[in-house]
Amino acid sequence: MSATLNIAGLVQHHARYRPGARAVVCGDTALDWREFDQQVNRLARALQDAGVAPGDRIATVLGNSLELLEIYWACARLGAVAVPLSPLLMESGLRSLLADAAPRFVFASAATAGPVGTACTALPDISGRVIVDGRSDGFVPWAEFVAVNTGPSLRAEVAPDDIYNIMYTSGTTGMPKGIVLTHRIRALYGTLLANAWRITADSVVLHGGAIVFNGSFVTLMPAFTMGATYVLHQAFDAAAFIETVAREKVTHTMLVPSQIVAILNSAAFAAEKLESLQVLVSLGAPLALAHKERLEALLPGRFHELYGLTEGFVTILDRRDAVRKQGSVGVPPPFFDLRILRDDGSEAAIDEVGEIVGRGPLLMPGYYKRPDLTAAAIRDGWLHTGDLGRIDGDGYLVLVDRIKDMIDSGGVKIYPRDVEEVIVRHPAVAEAVVFGIPDEKWGETPAAAVQLKVGAGATAQELREWINARVAARYQRLARVDIVAELPRNAAGKILKRELREPFWANRTTRI
Repeated sequence: MSATLNIAGLVQHHARYRPGARAVVCGDTALDWREFDQQVNRLARALQDAGVAPGDRIATVLGNSLELLEIYWACARLGAVAVPLSPLLMESGLRSLLADAAPRFVFASAATAGPVGTACTALPDISGRVIVDGRSDGFVPWAEFVAVNTGPSLRAEVAPDDIYNIMYTSGTTGMPKGIVLTHRIRALYGTLLANAWRITADSVVLHGGAIVFNGSFVTLMPAFTMGATYVLHQAFDAAAFIETVAREKVTHTMLVPSQIVAILNSAAFAAEKLESLQVLVSLGAPLALAHKERLEALLPGRFHELYGLTEGFVTILDRRDAVRKQGSVGVPPPFFDLRILRDDGSEAAIDEVGEIVGRGPLLMPGYYKRPDLTAAAIRDGWLHTGDLGRIDGDGYLVLVDRIKDMIDSGGVKIYPRDVEEVIVRHPAVAEAVVFGIPDEKWGETPAAAVQLKVGAGATAQELREWINARVAARYQRLARVDIVAELPRNAAGKILKRELREPFWANRTTRI
């Protein structure tokens, strides 16, 4: 078979040339490349024997597990399409996404079998359901599904532009929006980002967040492309993360800001335990400057920041620039282009705020079965991100905020991130979110939800007075501060700002 730019043969490649090198560590299980290849092949043959053909969708509703990794690579080998869904979705959200993806098979766990089973009752085209742990009515146990499927290594003919993933961005509200990602795109994730993070076959890559979200692929694909060791935690725990880095001599990791904050504030934190780290990538949301400064002081020379969209545009702040340009999210990598556009579509001047648009080799072919949404997002080959930013005099992107999160107070634009940067400098504050709430005079005005550090003491009124004395402009002053035990997050660790904002707008007579 001719070599093409796809990921179908990656695991086989490493099994052939580095069979005894460590491939995957998950819980108490450690597999070398030969062993992992055998397990992937066993699953791929089971799916093939069950009638799965190239292009068929395989949905998963699983937390982190060795089985989920095997499914990802078995799909690649078969030319099937992996459709990872969040294990936190309720039955109604699952039903809409499964109906849209129309998978041949669904893989669930004991924790998700109930809602998955209910969602599947209305979807008769799903030909098989497998449970990876335990038993449940209507599901085939994993061990039975793969037990008799051994044999020669298989690998389907896969073209670079064949679909490998559909990554859904919604499902709890609104219409499903599945981002299509091809073998070519995932292969370029592996090569371009391995270069950016300096990942080699000798690297040890740790991931503690959910691998059903696209952010996980920015280290997963480079690790498997280069044949590094990939260490997967079943769930994120700050203390466990720290101990694993020390034990496994982890060199690379990717974290969302809330995970970085949790690690820095953990009682188990000790800089010497994390000294093996060469690269720490932050993504998913901006990391506040106060946290960047603390991280750089404790673990200098490791921090990278990635700004990006699953749809296919990224900028990277490299560790060499992390201090000098810490207010930015870096520059486009090679082969990417960046522009800032005004409302009228013209290009903004240096340091002028506008919409971030970009293009590059990771750009999606479109949203699954939604040409209307694709046409709105990609215009003349440029992805319109819906984010606000500016380009400084050196060409670095400064992220300002989401267009939809901008607060319009009496015609004055207020960017929540500017106020959040002030709030997190309070010694009692762990994280904060600013959003607009109704105001009779100004239309909307800023408010904040604040999560305190463990053991810290501060009242909402004290915080409000402290913050309002330090913001840059009077119109940024907070009308309200709420202290919450935990900020709402999705399974990827991103804060769900809409859950904090929407109750105020549901009843616009709410007094502030």
